Amino acid sequence: MSLLSSYLVAPDSASRYMRAMKVREADILIVPGYTNSGPDHWQSRWQSKLSTARRVEQTEWSKPVREDWTSGVAKAVNEAERPVVIVAHSLGVAAVIQALPRFERPVAGAFFVAPPDVANPEIKPRHLMTFGPYPRDPLPFPSVVIASRNDPFCAFGVAEDIAAAWGSLFIDAGDAGHLNADSGFGPWPEGSMTFAKFLTDL
Repeated sequence: MSLLSSYLVAPDSASRYMRAMKVREADILIVPGYTNSGPDHWQSRWQSKLSTARRVEQTEWSKPVREDWTSGVAKAVNEAERPVVIVAHSLGVAAVIQALPRFERPVAGAFFVAPPDVANPEIKPRHLMTFGPYPRDPLPFPSVVIASRNDPFCAFGVAEDIAAAWGSLFIDAGDAGHLNADSGFGPWPEGSMTFAKFLTDL
C-alpha cells in the first residue's frame, strides 16, 4: 500500500466530524505551474467540477517572472471572500510559497503537488531557478505535499525535505512522473479523494 493509499484509509478522529470544511465554504484557488494546465490536466478537471474554484491566471505562462507570478497569487488570495484553500501544481507551488509575505487574508490550507526543485542549477528551463530557493520556515496553515519518486523536476528526497521544513503532511505518490496529464494524471481519482479528505481535515 502506498503512503497515498494509507492516508486515504487512515482512521478518522471524532473531532473531524464536528466541523468539516465544505467546498462551498471556501474559495479554492487553482495555481498551475509552468505553461499552465491544459484541459486534460487534473487541475482543469477539478476546476470545472468545484463550484467555488477559480484559476490564478498569469500574464505569461511560458516565460514566468517571479514578481508577476507572486503578485498574481497574492492578489487572488487577498480578493477572496471566503477562507482560501490553495491547490498548486509544480511551479505554482513555488509561486505560492514566495507570495506568502504578501497575503493579507488567512489561508485555510494548501494542497501542493509535485513541487519543483527550484534550487537545482540543472533545472530546465533555467529561469525557473529565479523562483528559488524555497523559504524553509514552517507554513502558517495546514498543508499537504504530494511527490513522485521519479519526478524529472525534483528528486524525491528533496521534496520530502522541503515538506518536513514546511511542516506539511508528506505523501508518496510512487512512480508518477510529474503528476500531470503527460504522466497520465488527467482524471486522477486518487488525488480527488485525497483532496476531499484534506478538506475534511481542515
